[in-house]
Amino acid sequence: MAGPSADDNVQIDRRTSRSICDAVGERLQQSLRPEPRLPTNLEQLLNELQRREREPH
Repeated sequence: MAGPSADDNVQIDRRTSRSICDAVGERLQQSLRPEPRLPTNLEQLLNELQRREREPH
């Protein structure tokens, strides 16, 4: 099975190239976006639950 050769270059115009770059950038921003924080009271309840789970029964 032969791999792609250097002669298989595809030329795209500047507008298409910009569109591709913008789409890739948008997807990267979505996938790298930090996860939102939980509301403080819910975070406190989860911390309390974790603490209780660690206690010996």
